[in-house]
Amino acid sequence: MPSSSSSASSSISIPASAPAGGLTITQPPQTATSYYKIAPSNNVTFAWNFTSLLVTPTSLTVSAICENGNTYPVGPTDGIIPGTATQVVWDLWAYNQANPATPLAPTSYTLEIWGDRGRNALATAGQLSSNTNLKFALYSPASYTPLASWTCPGCNVNGALSDYVAHPAFASLVVTVLIMFLSGYSLIRQALH
Repeated sequence: MPSSSSSASSSISIPASAPAGGLTITQPPQTATSYYKIAPSNNVTFAWNFTSLLVTPTSLTVSAICENGNTYPVGPTDGIIPGTATQVVWDLWAYNQANPATPLAPTSYTLEIWGDRGRNALATAGQLSSNTNLKFALYSPASYTPLASWTCPGCNVNGALSDYVAHPAFASLVVTVLIMFLSGYSLIRQALH
């Protein structure tokens, strides 16, 4: 039984010169890597616009590919959304609560979106090509530590002082102040005699 997208494509005449269909990510902006916190009530919205699409897919599959190769479905419907959708909202916290054996890791990801033709379908005139252009990262907030038991791991005062003393600029500053002091003392001593 042919899928609705294949039967739709057989009834639509697509010129061979038509560009391949695709989508452009509109949210988040792709100017820099976006970081999202894995925390309650902290949903992530991914949005896009279709470009040069002449055949609308029946459904879209949206996945997050972890840098270690693990694949996670994005959104409330295991990553499968209607083909006309232009956004998906993902509750990271709820995903981790529902999937304790395969939780989202605080690391970098690539968002991948494809249509009925599959994730590795070749670019075809007027039909959706997969998109892997968005990179993003997830992080987990640190757990609460009472002030009385908190320590600053990078705040070693003794170590910081030795770093300053060993620095050439510090040694130059000490020598300059010493020369100024001795020159001033010499001038005052000569003025009194």
